[in-house]
Parts: sequence; structure tokens; C-alpha cells
Amino acid sequence: MVEFDRREKVRTHLNIAPLIDVVFLLLIFFMLSSHFVTQPGIKITLPTAVTAKLHSEEDIIISITKDNNLYLNEDQITLDSLLDKLRIKVGEARKKTVIIKADEKIDLGLAVRVMDIARQAEAEGLVISTRIEYQNIP
Repeated sequence: MVEFDRREKVRTHLNIAPLIDVVFLLLIFFMLSSHFVTQPGIKITLPTAVTAKLHSEEDIIISITKDNNLYLNEDQITLDSLLDKLRIKVGEARKKTVIIKADEKIDLGLAVRVMDIARQAEAEGLVISTRIEYQNIP
């Protein structure tokens, strides 16, 4: 009888320590770079609403701060010049919807005046921006 030589099995061992190091470095990179993604803007505390829906950011945004300062797309304006500048923006815009981002502590009369000016500027739609209020669902 002929005996066959048994080959020794080659055991391969995958060292995952370098892989863990690479994943850890990627995690640190994304954590540090995500800090710079925040967009500078106007400080506004939006009111909350349970029925709030996500709305895509449009070109025409009127922001009202708690100090009653008005901004039209990041540019500070006065209430007197809002109508003229808003007419220009609405005329240039493809979608003629005006989004109003107002702080929850502003005077209601100012918000109504801004909405009236938006209607005078021939805006086809008005959207009042809110934050979504999350409820505990049983």
C-alpha cells in the first residue's frame, strides 16, 4: 500500500488590528469635519407644532428675530424697504412661495404686517416655518 503524504493545512490568520485603527481614524475625521458643516445664520427660536411638515428650502425667506430685526435671505432690511425688495425677489423666483421664519417671542402684529407685505408683493404662497414637536408615542 502506498501512503500519501499528508499536507499540512496552512492556517491563515487575519489580523484586524490595523483595520480597527483605520476605522477609528475615519470616525475621528468625520466627527471633526462635521463640526464645520453647520451653517451660519440668523438666531431664531422657531415655535413648535405637532403637525409640522418638512418643507424644502426655497429662495425667498423672511426671518424675524426676537429683537424684531428683519432679514430677507440673510440680508438685514427694514420694514419700509421690505415691499420693494420682496417684489424684486418674487419676480425673479421660479416658485413664488415666501417662507417666514419668525422667533416664537415676536410681536404678532409684526408677523401679520410681514405676511400682508408678502401678499402685496404678489407671493403665491406663504409658509410659516416651525420646528417639529416630537411626542412620546406609546
